[in-house]
Amino acid sequence: MHLALGIFLLFGSVSKIYSTLIVAFGVLFIVSSKNKNNQAVLWSAYMVGGEVLFRMSGGMFFYELPKYSVLLFLAVGLYVEDRRHHVSVSYLIYILLLLIGISFVDIPFNESIRKAIAFNLSGPVLLGVSAIYFYKRRISINFLLDILFFMVLPIISMLCYLYFKTPNFEEIVFNTNASFVASGGYGPNQVATILGVGVFVFAVHLLLKKRIFWLLMVDLLIFSYIIFRGLITMSRGGMITSLIAIAVFSGFYIISTKDRIKNLVKYIGLISLFGVALWAYTSNVTGGMLTNRYTNKNAVGVTKKDVTTGRVELFKSELDAFFEHPFFGIGVGGSKFYRLEEYSIEAASHNELSRLLGEHGMIGIIILVILIVIPIKNILSQSFLARSFLSAFLIFWFLTINHSAMRIAFPGFIYGLSLIIINFNEENIIHR
Repeated sequence: MHLALGIFLLFGSVSKIYSTLIVAFGVLFIVSSKNKNNQAVLWSAYMVGGEVLFRMSGGMFFYELPKYSVLLFLAVGLYVEDRRHHVSVSYLIYILLLLIGISFVDIPFNESIRKAIAFNLSGPVLLGVSAIYFYKRRISINFLLDILFFMVLPIISMLCYLYFKTPNFEEIVFNTNASFVASGGYGPNQVATILGVGVFVFAVHLLLKKRIFWLLMVDLLIFSYIIFRGLITMSRGGMITSLIAIAVFSGFYIISTKDRIKNLVKYIGLISLFGVALWAYTSNVTGGMLTNRYTNKNAVGVTKKDVTTGRVELFKSELDAFFEHPFFGIGVGGSKFYRLEEYSIEAASHNELSRLLGEHGMIGIIILVILIVIPIKNILSQSFLARSFLSAFLIFWFLTINHSAMRIAFPGFIYGLSLIIINFNEENIIHR
């Protein structure tokens, strides 16, 4: 059904109707069920996986709809559920600290203050609500896999959408920049980020010997094609982040198994063989530009000076803003205009860490401490198998906000999942 959905979403009107129905039916199901079985999480996961697809297919009435809908799902779920849930005071303080930055907004008169605040705070506020929802919430391993399954469904639709939206690769002129054409005409960074999520979900299911489709061969084919489509975007952040998250997950998973050495050799061997073959094929399709891109070389093979494609300059400008305004920063949304005025660089922030420091000052440091310390304590308090999931989720959040800020809902949602307590005993959950 979702493969077929990718074709129907080629028509913008279908995409708008579908995304609106997701929001309407999601709220209806959550309210009618009183969120008894965490329906809010499944609807949120689906919207998180589909956010970039809906944006690139013109399927939303306003740009930030996915973020607001996920925030709405989780907030409604918390409100209507009968069971008591421990609310973390730390994350309430985190949201309040974010709002302080609104008082110091200083942007040009002809710019929209509302848009500047919404663009920069919608992601961080969603993270806060997600953290409040998931904090110390007991979730079974099977339900956690269901969450990942719901998240990957729209990504399968995206594969089909990209197949029909992208011209033949022979017609694309590849260079060592991210390719909008190979990304279906949309931002390669966001497309690669979500495709990287799909790679991670399939890898987790394959390692745990679970299935997305009924046949293993179909899973392997889709898994290979997601990696191929992610690499062909020529955007490195999403795929490298996915690879590191899979490595962290695999490391803790192997430690938790009995035959550690045997499994280590087997998985490294399979991944190396499979990875080299897929890389060679994709690099050949791009005329060798993929290898140059990931080795930081230009089209003629000369090593570039800046491996970050200009992100270091953005990072430095926000650190300068922090040193000039160390206590309360330059206000929410101010980085873009500060950078334009001081450096004549017209670009939005790609790094959430430096943006927090530049726009929130010392408050940003307190926010970062809260965001990093609490999930680490939660991870260390659980088993190695639980750590494989939780640490991968935290790594995914941290690396994503360092190359793509919080432009999409995914990092805020995946951060919340790093705060859960994973229960591997299904009978105990049913008994409770």
